Amino acid sequence: MWHSIFSLDVSVWEKLLRTFFLYLFLVVALRLAGKREMAQLTTMDFVVLLLVSNAVQNGLIGNDNSVTGAVIGAGALFAMNAGLVIVLFRHRRLRTLFGGSASVLVRDGEVDAREMKREHLTHNDLMIELQSAGITDIKDVALAKLEPNGQLLVSRIDADYPSTRELFETMRANHAELQRELVEIRAQLGQLPPGEDRL
Repeated sequence: MWHSIFSLDVSVWEKLLRTFFLYLFLVVALRLAGKREMAQLTTMDFVVLLLVSNAVQNGLIGNDNSVTGAVIGAGALFAMNAGLVIVLFRHRRLRTLFGGSASVLVRDGEVDAREMKREHLTHNDLMIELQSAGITDIKDVALAKLEPNGQLLVSRIDADYPSTRELFETMRANHAELQRELVEIRAQLGQLPPGEDRL
């Protein structure tokens, strides 16, 4: 009995290699699936995940059903995941490659249709996420970003404060006004007799 529980039917190296390849495949597959898959699971997504877990099971364990093999496989998965987290923490480019970057879906109340299409999100999907953040009108959204982990970060346009676009326009107008005043001051300084521009 004890032999059948703890005796490995495949070598430790084969078990580790199987785990490594399947882990790598699943990380890449989930990355290619997009942020939407991380954000919300539809019934179809849930069924796919259940079937995928069943499909890769035999590839992971091989002909081995021992407790030892299960512990080695699970330990290898935890170790690989921890190692990948450390590597991604230290290398920003790899983090972007594996995790992706945030997608701006709404800016100053305007939906970016191209980003929505790229992330396979419908208007209803977006509205559901916004309503869960307490926003019922897209025009009230200052910025809505879909993060690589699938979380939608939303900031509201405050009625007491201007939007990002309004702030930018105000800053640009102020800069232009300062440039005009500077030109006028230089012109006035150029008209002064020598020595009178000094205190």
